Amino acid sequence: MYATTGYSYSNGNHQPQNSEGKRMETSHREKLGKRARRPRDSHGLRVGVHSQRQQQSSPPPCTDFDVAYFNSYAHVGIHEEMIKDRVRTETYKSAIMQHQRFIEGKVVMDVGCGTGILSIFCAQAGAKRVYAVDASSIAVQANEVVKANNLVDKVIVLHGRVEDIEIDEEVDVIISEWMGYMLLYESMLGSVITARDRWLKRGGLILPSNATLYMAPITNPDRYSYSIDFWRNVYGIDMSAMMPLAKQCAFEEPCVETIIGENVLTWPHVVKHVDCYTVQIQELESVTTKYKFLSMMRAPLHGFAFWFDVEFIGPIMSPSNNPYTSSPIESSHDNTADGTQRRKRSNSNEALVLSTAPEEPPTHWQQTMVYFYDPIELEQDQIIEGSLTLSQSKENPRFMNIHLQYTCAGRSFVKESVMR
Repeated sequence: MYATTGYSYSNGNHQPQNSEGKRMETSHREKLGKRARRPRDSHGLRVGVHSQRQQQSSPPPCTDFDVAYFNSYAHVGIHEEMIKDRVRTETYKSAIMQHQRFIEGKVVMDVGCGTGILSIFCAQAGAKRVYAVDASSIAVQANEVVKANNLVDKVIVLHGRVEDIEIDEEVDVIISEWMGYMLLYESMLGSVITARDRWLKRGGLILPSNATLYMAPITNPDRYSYSIDFWRNVYGIDMSAMMPLAKQCAFEEPCVETIIGENVLTWPHVVKHVDCYTVQIQELESVTTKYKFLSMMRAPLHGFAFWFDVEFIGPIMSPSNNPYTSSPIESSHDNTADGTQRRKRSNSNEALVLSTAPEEPPTHWQQTMVYFYDPIELEQDQIIEGSLTLSQSKENPRFMNIHLQYTCAGRSFVKESVMR
């Protein structure tokens, strides 16, 4: 357990603006779709010869929203935040070393390499060659980092979208830190799928190998008091007339913040399980789930929290329907019938897990909250049920539309919001 320090809340939508004053997309993590500027390398390999394994249809166009997204990752602050997230960075490093036997002497692709740190970890683990791919101009700095560490003979930095760049060989390993808030925000997983389908060898390794998104009802009276009840008495002045506007401004959009286990009212529900070996881009366009919770305590219900886990599993442990692997064994998470969470396994010889759950050490992803405008008084053993749909915005697929329907105490509600 850990305690929240102070109150610093984000609606997840602090974007830079373009010259017309329109809000452009940013995020707080290192990844990249990939805008193509087809590079030439200096390693005796031709970058620009299509993989012969699979014919590709024309890549999707790079939109203005994509350009804004890539540009947001040119800022060093985003990468600094991610690298300083020790849970994230050290888990990835441990996963690389734990799977060193699959990496040593092999060809690796790092999708969304950012500063190149994961690519360098792979080179240190003995990779024969690492393609570090990034559409952001941070690729320029990544190339300098590679030079400074005397790894130019192993790490090839490619500035472009995975959808556009071309290499002349298949890869043994794909690694990527693609996860967004609520797991799927920013839609970067599609680029990992593209890389998998274009270049991953049969029996190859994907890190992380699978991911699970969870949701649960939460109570957070301190948050409500901080943002809303504050207006009841401001320096002795009744400013409660501000409360409706305060609720709209505070809770209209999803909020990215940290809660603790005591805020969670029930066991969580599995919204979506993603097997990175088999998932298809089309199934990420819209995700729908039905849920039913039983409250474990009496408390005001303020909304729902979302978080995710990812697992790093070697090819031998991957599911049997994985077309790239053999010798399967079941993953520790699945979309169980009742939607409850299976606890991560404690055996260090099994899957390594990176979790953003409230009861785990905090990460830069924190948790994502969808708050109600007004709390609902909840009794112990009371049922909360409904449905959730997460869909890519038609305006910008990197945005996420959230449609939440919930019924409690005989009353039904709908909350719609957009993760921008």
